[in-house]
Amino acid sequence: MNDASSSRSSNVFDVIVLGAGLSGLTAAAYAAREGASVLCLERTESVGGRASTHESSGFRFNIGPHALYADREADSVLRELGVSYSGRRPPTSGGLAYDGGRLHTLPAGLVSLLTTSLLPLSGKLELARLLGAIGKVDAASLRGRSVREWTRSALGNQGVRALLEALVRLTSYANHPERADAGLHLAQLQAGLATGVYYVDGGWRTLCEGLGRAAGESGARIQCSARVRSVAQAPGGGWEVRTDESVYTGAAVVLALPPVAAASIVEGPSMAGLRATLQRLQPVKAACLDLGLSTLPNPRALFALGIDRPLYFSVHSASARLAPQGGATIHVARYLGATEEDPKAVERELETLCDSMQPGWRKLVVERRFLPAMMVTGALCEVGSSRPAVDTEAARGLYLAGDWAGGEGMLADAAMASGRRAGRLAGRACALAQDRAARAA
Repeated sequence: MNDASSSRSSNVFDVIVLGAGLSGLTAAAYAAREGASVLCLERTESVGGRASTHESSGFRFNIGPHALYADREADSVLRELGVSYSGRRPPTSGGLAYDGGRLHTLPAGLVSLLTTSLLPLSGKLELARLLGAIGKVDAASLRGRSVREWTRSALGNQGVRALLEALVRLTSYANHPERADAGLHLAQLQAGLATGVYYVDGGWRTLCEGLGRAAGESGARIQCSARVRSVAQAPGGGWEVRTDESVYTGAAVVLALPPVAAASIVEGPSMAGLRATLQRLQPVKAACLDLGLSTLPNPRALFALGIDRPLYFSVHSASARLAPQGGATIHVARYLGATEEDPKAVERELETLCDSMQPGWRKLVVERRFLPAMMVTGALCEVGSSRPAVDTEAARGLYLAGDWAGGEGMLADAAMASGRRAGRLAGRACALAQDRAARAA
């Protein structure tokens, strides 16, 4: 706790952050750096949220396949807060395309484009033109159009359209081409093609622990196993946060929770509009089969992208330290759409993809985990809508943070960019209010 709060009640803070995932820890660190006394409450036993990493038998599994975009918003936050990490970029060559139950070379460069059996000659020529021009397309000009509308109007070859939509899924995790905003998703694809991504050594727990240290060293107090029951405006001003065990008051609150969870705890008539907004947001989900193998049957088959099916396969331990010596950590995923899927059928589909990529893998399984419907991000970037602003107009002193809030980036970039903005705004607002009170006195 900062010196400014040392004389206060242990339950009174300038800023209370709800949630200790990427966005919450970021918000706590930046608010504390502004001189505010900060409490960060987390309902689980440890920090991290959906950026947690599970370890078993020496294998480290993130909650689904995670990649950190190089030189983007999250990377900027980590550098500013002094959070270090290591890892490598996965190779851009040697990938495979999974189409019609068969594997083809994934066209990622001139040689692979010429040799792939995925497309006919006419499709290869159209794809070559697309790859040469896509980085120059003004993504903002496509705002208000769906991804499906854009691909159908821009491309003539069905195979090239399917490949482009697969690349959009890869960079955004969203399998909603009829609803996803083309401008926002193209900008995300351009970022991925321009700078690439990192797989992080030790898993994303490395980042969460680093953010937790940065927040603590800045003066924030992080309290786990604290289940928040309600958030409401206090009668005398400020905010009242109730947990199972205590009641806390703060001048500002940062909601760094999934939208549905945030909507369930904000109370009061003035919060009705915010609750409705949060409840309308469409989460993006995926099913994931995580595998820890004692060895990799086919060391050359490291990555596959589904073309006619929304599938993904990647050996993350080939680029980051995530498995014991000689072992392999693999994420196999299906990007889920609007239609409800049978979990057992999805799991079989993922196993079939593994059979194609790594024949004999079933006899080498050391660890296995299936996540049938994990949340990837709290809100789809839809046509005709925008994510809620960080500095909500619902009430003074209430801020939003998460991969579903603010206008910067997607996924972890959005989470940490909104956390940075929310923390700074909350901390500065408290400092300004204290300065005015001091001058008035």
